[in-house]
Amino acid sequence: MNGEVEDTLIFCEHTPIFTIGRRDSSADWISDLKDIAGEGIDVVKTNRGGRITYHGPGQLVGYFIFDINKLKLGVKEFVHKVEEACLQALAKFGIKAVRDPEHPGLWVGNDKIVALGFHISQGVSMHGFALNIDPDLSHYRHIVPCGIHGRGITSMKQILGKAPDTKAVIDALIETTPAQFGVTQLNPSKKR
Repeated sequence: MNGEVEDTLIFCEHTPIFTIGRRDSSADWISDLKDIAGEGIDVVKTNRGGRITYHGPGQLVGYFIFDINKLKLGVKEFVHKVEEACLQALAKFGIKAVRDPEHPGLWVGNDKIVALGFHISQGVSMHGFALNIDPDLSHYRHIVPCGIHGRGITSMKQILGKAPDTKAVIDALIETTPAQFGVTQLNPSKKR
């Protein structure tokens, strides 16, 4: 072993937290940070791209730690492949999400269902996607999600009327992701 780590996909759910990307998000707060803290929601600055987003129970987060240089991918192509894996996984549940060339993430109508944010350092990706299965959507009232005005947030439960099991969503992503990266299977790490 030469100390290298294989490409890794980590699935998890977070306790309620707002993460702030590298872009200036000061105008994206609707609520006072003291009020947010009073609800038990943490705020953390990260090195990923993008602005403010919410993470919490009921939202599946996928962290891609991939060597995109070894995969011979540019950043845009890598992000496109992650989006495609999520699009195909949502389709397995009958949800037709789409890309919006003006706004990152995946959308169902006017509402975002998957947020994306990455950081690439020395060709290795960090961070990933947040797919709303059944999070507390009321927490989004504190922010302008991803700095995008006039658009909403949705979840699989809101669209389907019932939330699918998180394991079923993970299984769908395990099925759809490998083909995007030219591998036959994933060995994901699942943490809570």
